[in-house]
Amino acid sequence: MTPEQLAKARVLVVGDVMLDRYWFSAVERISPEAPVPVALVQREQDRMGGAANVALNAATLGAQTTLLSVVGADDAGRRLAHLVTDSPIRSALRQVVGLQTTMKLRVISRQQQLIRMDFESTPDHEVLLDLMDRFEQELDMHNVVLLSDYGKGGLTHVVRMIELAKRRGLPVLVDPKGRDYSRYKGATLITPNRAEFTLAAGDWHSEAELQERAEALRAALDLQAVLVTRAEDGMSLFTAAPPLHVPAQAKEVFDVSGAGDTVIATLAVMLGAGSSLEEAVRTANRAAGIVVGKLGTACCSPAELWPGT
Repeated sequence: MTPEQLAKARVLVVGDVMLDRYWFSAVERISPEAPVPVALVQREQDRMGGAANVALNAATLGAQTTLLSVVGADDAGRRLAHLVTDSPIRSALRQVVGLQTTMKLRVISRQQQLIRMDFESTPDHEVLLDLMDRFEQELDMHNVVLLSDYGKGGLTHVVRMIELAKRRGLPVLVDPKGRDYSRYKGATLITPNRAEFTLAAGDWHSEAELQERAEALRAALDLQAVLVTRAEDGMSLFTAAPPLHVPAQAKEVFDVSGAGDTVIATLAVMLGAGSSLEEAVRTANRAAGIVVGKLGTACCSPAELWPGT
């Protein structure tokens, strides 16, 4: 895939954004106050998380990428907005007074996570409704819609979003959340991981049973495809054609956080660039194998995916 081909992808990312904050520390003793380690923080780092990391993955691959979401008018929101502005992403973020920006604070020592602390609140319904006009405007400038659901309330109007995108003939990719997938009805593709799929469709005990449950879900929701990401077992794609099972390619798993973001972002870019779904899945699988070898939410570059190009 050439840079020129990748640049043909125009990806609109909508969903729950968050700030991933890392405190890198040294732990050399146990606290005298309680049986807990004392972490001496030596370095801090902020990264884009949630839908923002999805957008960064797409932009890093060379796609024309827009991020549409809301953040709070707080320190975390301003920091996240600054990170987006300084990236290749075209920002369509709206800062909302009174909304607490979702932030995940991770304390790291010796490349291991000691604790994660979450800060969040749910956006107001009317605030999200106001974004729909902007969403409709953005549809005309993109050829793929990617909806990244982290269950934080940012996709309250996902049913309407899918409907509007389908009217324009745009493929809609959804990274789902929760037990009830009915709100994703009519999407082109959903990408649940193994745990998410089990929650929505039920457990399985054989490949045949997995296929049966995936096909039932696909039919019930009028989806073109269901891609189940299965960690060390790779990925399984279910469409009207026979299932496609792609083995995992990770040489060394260092950190799986954000791997799902990389998968769906790569799928969107490949489809937007004109590739087949099968080729997109195989490429997304390679990208996932690369990012799990990195610490924290990370991206995969074209040079890593296609060495020598």
